[in-house]
Amino acid sequence: MGENASFWESLIYAHPTCTTWKQEAEGSIYHLASIFFVVGFMGGSGFFGLLYVFSLLGLGFLCSSVWAWLDVCAADIFSWNFVLFAICFVQFVYVTYQVRSVAFDREFQELYSALFQPLGISLTVYRKIVLCCDAEVVTLEKEHCYAMQGKTPIDKLSLLVSGRIRVTVDGEFLHYIFPLQFLDSPEWDSLRPTEEGIFQVTLTAETDCRYVAWRRKKLYLLFAKHRFISRLFSILIGSDIAEKLYALNDRVHVGQGFRYDIRLPNFYHVALPDTPPVPPSRRSHRLQRGSPRRQPAGVANCGS
Repeated sequence: MGENASFWESLIYAHPTCTTWKQEAEGSIYHLASIFFVVGFMGGSGFFGLLYVFSLLGLGFLCSSVWAWLDVCAADIFSWNFVLFAICFVQFVYVTYQVRSVAFDREFQELYSALFQPLGISLTVYRKIVLCCDAEVVTLEKEHCYAMQGKTPIDKLSLLVSGRIRVTVDGEFLHYIFPLQFLDSPEWDSLRPTEEGIFQVTLTAETDCRYVAWRRKKLYLLFAKHRFISRLFSILIGSDIAEKLYALNDRVHVGQGFRYDIRLPNFYHVALPDTPPVPPSRRSHRLQRGSPRRQPAGVANCGS
């Protein structure tokens, strides 16, 4: 203990305290370095925040090196500051490379700004999602079919980027699909990863359309590697299915000015006693699992 005490005492009291202070201020280079340090530590997060921090800190350490070389003439001060400048420079180059590597085409950049950025998804995570679809945007010409009822297999998940898709069943119009909506979210949700199926509706491009498509097996592999992306798509698909359900809800009514509400399938049998009862077999097929596009049975079309 005595040796340790003497070590700390010698470390603290080895140098005399400052009795007099320099009257003249340090040179402008020293103060410029301090300004760079102060401003640099105000940087934010993310790639551009890191670029901001490393660039200003690097300039601060560079100015400190110049100050140590010209004014202080201290090799140790110069060496430490120059090493820190080199570290900041290397980090700046590395972050710049990362920013460049996650650059996207215009359509993918717009898709990120509109859908993924508001959810707080980073560019690195979004890059994995884009690479899963091979960074490709598919074009679908007007009046061409994305899927045909009873024929097209469910083997991918697609997100509409631009245009408008018309959804029909047995030739009857159900609803539209607009940009930033999934084309086949009900079909995706209706199947397990190991199951296969075919479309029960027809999807036709009403205008020239552009969409992003993820192959089913490849997307499930991405989900297995990154649980966060799996939860993200689960939320997006669930929200998309809800929007489609309410789009159908807006198109139907039960007579006498009442709207059909998918949340209360039996309410109107109580509220409207004059309405003829619907057979149980028909009620059970109003909302089939995984097929929210289908119009509920026993209700009339608004346009009919």
